[in-house]
Amino acid sequence: MTFLDIDALSPQPPLPFKAAAEYAETVLGWAREVPAALVQVRNVPYGDDPAQRYDVYGAPGMRDAPVLVFWHGGGWTHGHKEWCAFMAPVVAALGMRLVTPGYRLAPAHRLPAALDDSLAALSHIARHAAGFGGDPRRLYLAGHSAGGHLAALAALRTADAQRAGVPSQAIRACLPLSAILDLHHPLPPAGSLEERVYSHVLLHADDDAPLSPLCWTAGNRIPMHLGWGAQDSDRVQRSNRRTAALLALQPGGVSTHEMPLLDHFGTHLALRDPQAPWYGALLRLVAQTG
Repeated sequence: MTFLDIDALSPQPPLPFKAAAEYAETVLGWAREVPAALVQVRNVPYGDDPAQRYDVYGAPGMRDAPVLVFWHGGGWTHGHKEWCAFMAPVVAALGMRLVTPGYRLAPAHRLPAALDDSLAALSHIARHAAGFGGDPRRLYLAGHSAGGHLAALAALRTADAQRAGVPSQAIRACLPLSAILDLHHPLPPAGSLEERVYSHVLLHADDDAPLSPLCWTAGNRIPMHLGWGAQDSDRVQRSNRRTAALLALQPGGVSTHEMPLLDHFGTHLALRDPQAPWYGALLRLVAQTG
């Protein structure tokens, strides 16, 4: 018996291109295979909107475990928290809890709505982590694509996190994967993904700077690990390299990994493999900061 009823997921417009639709079908198929014993609690509300929910995964009996909070991608306009469920067996085997938050999507809820939701979710997770066997003092933030963007913003905009009720020092490290870390484009081509950021995602065009993690690197003290694919989009590769160069000058430090042969979706699909190097980077950061 599966824990995930695909038909119960909230309907969304078709994904904008074939590779994204194939990725979504794959990860939802893998979600069906997650053992029921690893599903601790589903659809925990952290707000009033139906999208403001998170799921918790982990082995029974865990106590004071570090918590990996992983946000789904989807270009801020699509996606479900269940896209990340397939990671649960590997994360549990690492001795961690996996928490997968949902968030409100554009264009109905344009940025910064998803950032506000991400910070609200973190505050709620920290307050309730002990109840599901997690350590509220050890939160590790990550996400794929748009989810990696949100994880990085939540980690780097520390004053906003504290105002939202995220305990100081609770965020131990951040590991965005194939994240869009710079939203700015001087003249995005019509119909391009870069243009969609302005036409579908941002509330105001000039928010492309304050909503870009690259612009919040100064003084960062949170260890960061940036991962992307060698076949990722130019936008992703360039923004990660530029952000890494800035983070390398800050106290928190940064490590990077360009994944050979993998494209934008392949970097997340690779995390089904317990031997994926990304998990090695996660374990190193847990050991260094835990």
